[in-house]
Amino acid sequence: MRVVTTSVVPHLAAAIFTLIGLQLAMPGALPGALAAEATEPARLDPERVVRSIVGISATVPADSQSARTLGTDREGSGVVIDGSGLILTIGYTVMEASQIQVTTSDGRSYPANMVAYDPVSGFGLLRAEMGFSAPWLRLANSDAVKEGDTLLALSGGGNRGATAVKVVGKREFAGYWEYLLDEALFTFPPIRAFNGAALLNREGRLVGIGSLLVSEAVEGRSLPGNMFVPVSALEPVLADLLAYGRRQEPARPWLGVTLREEMGRLLVEKLSPRSPAELAGLRPGDWIVGVGGQRFSGLADFYRKLWGLGPAGTVVPLEVMRGTTLTPVAVTSADRVRFLRLNPTL
Repeated sequence: MRVVTTSVVPHLAAAIFTLIGLQLAMPGALPGALAAEATEPARLDPERVVRSIVGISATVPADSQSARTLGTDREGSGVVIDGSGLILTIGYTVMEASQIQVTTSDGRSYPANMVAYDPVSGFGLLRAEMGFSAPWLRLANSDAVKEGDTLLALSGGGNRGATAVKVVGKREFAGYWEYLLDEALFTFPPIRAFNGAALLNREGRLVGIGSLLVSEAVEGRSLPGNMFVPVSALEPVLADLLAYGRRQEPARPWLGVTLREEMGRLLVEKLSPRSPAELAGLRPGDWIVGVGGQRFSGLADFYRKLWGLGPAGTVVPLEVMRGTTLTPVAVTSADRVRFLRLNPTL
């Protein structure tokens, strides 16, 4: 069941009750029949939940690295997570943005500044300015979420709405853009406005942030759904992100390749312009079959072996099949963040 509305907050708040099976008298906000039946105390404040979800629009310079794949005009959602206007979203929505606006549930827009981008988790943090005010949500223990749990996905902005979803998977996720989560949350049915969407438990606490539409929400089965990044990935590095704009551990080695996995081998589909891989002579159509003198079993195993060689700046010895020839290619890796247009402090 999906509810989308451009009307006032109480209508969506009432829909939240329906979606997660809660009942509570809220005079003037709920339909009369539902209010009359309400007998249980609240476990969440639905209006607070709705007001804590904002829409995000970002403008990105055309010459930025991510513009060619993600575009220059981006829309998504975010979640207010403290009283200072701090907003958590998925990082690619605002990555390299020169201008960011957030829109509250009452339709008011405010400028926002990038606080941090974390390429390891994929999270982005913003802070809204110019008198912005909205309720904030607490973070849940996302490790406690189980397969089969029913949660609530909420989007903001022009696609504001609420959807009851079921957790159909908790497993690692390897992305073709040099990205790996040890554990991600996969939900069904799919929601359309997924990027930056909030995934909430029955207490109205934040469990995850929407990242992707996936074709296999259940492993090995063709079932469309969404991938959410658990908030457990944020908590260990939040202090670093707020203080320095990035985590303070050594950066992982980045090559700048877009990969596709086939039969345990990795096909180089694209190279980021001026990336370490391009400078080292790697080409689209090459097959990576070894890293650091080791074979690997797939994309996730490749990343772990790559990152295990050392921090950014490490020379990464790759074994590449080019046609029928096995060719060694040594790539001097780099810090991914240094190739992005970000705030000077990041």
